[in-house]
Amino acid sequence: MKEDFIINEKLIEEAINVTGLQNKQDVIELGLKTLIKLKQQEKIKNYRGKLKWESNLEEIRTR
Repeated sequence: MKEDFIINEKLIEEAINVTGLQNKQDVIELGLKTLIKLKQQEKIKNYRGKLKWESNLEEIRTR
């Protein structure tokens, strides 16, 4: 199913310029992948201070 939508052309042009990508599809795909990764990383922050460390950091550093 193909849906029509409007994308700000200035944003597309700027994204092409800063990324070096060649076309709108590549820019949109990279944008979606980046958004997904950022949202996944936000979920990781919820574990801050909740995980127990069970190793010797000094031992790891001297290997």
